[in-house]
Amino acid sequence: MSEFKPLVFSGVQPTGNLHLGNYLGAIRKFVALQDNNDCMYCVVDLHALTAQLVHDDMRSQIRSITAAFLAAGIDPVKHIVFNQSQVPQHAELAWIFNCVARMGWMERMTQFKDKAGKDRERASLGLFAYPSLMAADILVYRATHVPVGEDQKQHLELTRDIAMKFNLDFEQQIRPSGFGVDITVGDQPVHAYFPMVEPLIDGPAPRVMSLKDGTKKMSKSDPSDLSRINLMDDAEGIAKKIRKAKTDPDALPSEVDGLKGRPEADNLTGIYAALADKTKTDVLAEFGGQQFSVFKPALIDLAVEVLAPINGEMRRLMDDPGHIDAVLRDGGARARARAEKTMTEIRDIIGFVR
Repeated sequence: MSEFKPLVFSGVQPTGNLHLGNYLGAIRKFVALQDNNDCMYCVVDLHALTAQLVHDDMRSQIRSITAAFLAAGIDPVKHIVFNQSQVPQHAELAWIFNCVARMGWMERMTQFKDKAGKDRERASLGLFAYPSLMAADILVYRATHVPVGEDQKQHLELTRDIAMKFNLDFEQQIRPSGFGVDITVGDQPVHAYFPMVEPLIDGPAPRVMSLKDGTKKMSKSDPSDLSRINLMDDAEGIAKKIRKAKTDPDALPSEVDGLKGRPEADNLTGIYAALADKTKTDVLAEFGGQQFSVFKPALIDLAVEVLAPINGEMRRLMDDPGHIDAVLRDGGARARARAEKTMTEIRDIIGFVR
């Protein structure tokens, strides 16, 4: 192998309802990336256990995420759509990475600090080691690119650190194996087994905020369903939530600078811009000086126009769980074949007897 074959990988946890922020920030990008890349999109159900060990509706959630992928336009024939637990090689590589990664690296992960809160002693080991499994998800396929949001960039940096340490620790075993690639990291030449994964942050990936509080990110875990537009919301539900969305008494400004200090106005303008594939400047050129009583109906029409087809297709797919399961089985088999090739080589590099 003279170079790493380009491959895009990303995953979504099956926890809670997918919402507008997930669509605009991630899934829409997944769809666009498949046009010119080899892509693998995973429902990361093993990760879901870190948030909640016992799930009453795990299968339904896995199917719902898969339905969203397919309804949004991801092609499971040209690319691979699967759920993580069908590929045991993820967990096998994660254990090896647990032995590669350092405790200090994990302790610096801000997501662990945020999710564990003050009661860190009661947090699960799985939550602490979550980034190691995330690295394995990516590197078991030797993926080269990962579309990420701001909250995952630190984990991707950790993935690079783990890959680099493995490459350096086992360089003498990798070189004669014939499995490696000569790369340069900084000024350092390395005969590497794993690539230095690159983030994909180009293109529109707006930070969609809560409809009830423009200073907080739209979240599946928010107790108020009115805070988010779920991908399974019908037209009436979308309209109701936008009508009830928090605003301020002033008209929309004509310039983007006028949105400063107005988080709710900024959020709704950003949502409109993202759905219309325009800039905030474009939106304010059209609606600047207008009251929200004029802007909200236009936003409702646009949101329903964009999301209603996805919603309808998701509902159709969810009524046919056998089809969704068949897509996941096919994707799982293809993913396992790729992952096992990697793990066979890694077992040889490490020196396991098989």
